[in-house]
Amino acid sequence: MSMSPLLPRLATAVLLLAGLAACGSADNGAAAGRERLTVAATAVPHAEILEVVKPLLAEQGVDLQVRVFNDYVQPNDQVVQGQIDVNYFQTEPYLDAYNRDRGTDLVTLAGIHIEPFGAYSRRYDSLDAVPAGAEVVIPNDPSNNSRALILLHHAGVITLDDPTNALATLRNITANPRQLKFRELDAAMLPRVLDQVDLALINTNYALDAGLNPASDALAIEGKDSPYVNFLVGLPDKREDPRVRKLIDALTGEQVRAFIAQRYHEAVLPAF
Repeated sequence: MSMSPLLPRLATAVLLLAGLAACGSADNGAAAGRERLTVAATAVPHAEILEVVKPLLAEQGVDLQVRVFNDYVQPNDQVVQGQIDVNYFQTEPYLDAYNRDRGTDLVTLAGIHIEPFGAYSRRYDSLDAVPAGAEVVIPNDPSNNSRALILLHHAGVITLDDPTNALATLRNITANPRQLKFRELDAAMLPRVLDQVDLALINTNYALDAGLNPASDALAIEGKDSPYVNFLVGLPDKREDPRVRKLIDALTGEQVRAFIAQRYHEAVLPAF
């Protein structure tokens, strides 16, 4: 019986499919050979910095997966719940307030960078020009709320009873000569209302994300000696996790230092 001309073609197709399946299995095997590490981060600059170290960690057998958030609560909640390994977005005073309010025990694992906090306005080109009765918006979370007030104190706009108090609130203002009207909003909202108010105190990650240049646009900004370092954070058992140790080594290496300098200039400063 003669062989149909279709049979050789079908045989070839089967072999090709088998070969592709084998390649796919090899690729999946290579990916499976890496240990996954999940990190929660805000978009700028944290997630951008994490993208720099992804290839470095891949070479060391770690599959770094970055999950981007636009708020400051969920990244901690999900680490506490075990849904994400570690996070990278916050300062120690913010973490202290979170742990105190929720009875959690998240810890700092490594200090990575500093984002000088700034005051911005679309209406005025200096703090001196901000008029009496001006509307000022500041973050509503305890750490950044006090950070905004401390910056205004050092700029001579208001007076606090204790400018070293990392959890100062509006109740700690002892002098407000211009009778500024303060409003507290979620930190992520502040760039969005900048056109609607006289002055906004904005975290640098949100300022950068909104296209602001802290080095040139801020009317007042923290100095290089700012104590508000941004930390990699996790539960205590992550301190000795080999995956996390590799991530810390990469985040505090020269490649990240060079990236920060080139990408952000003085809007972000390495803390190592």
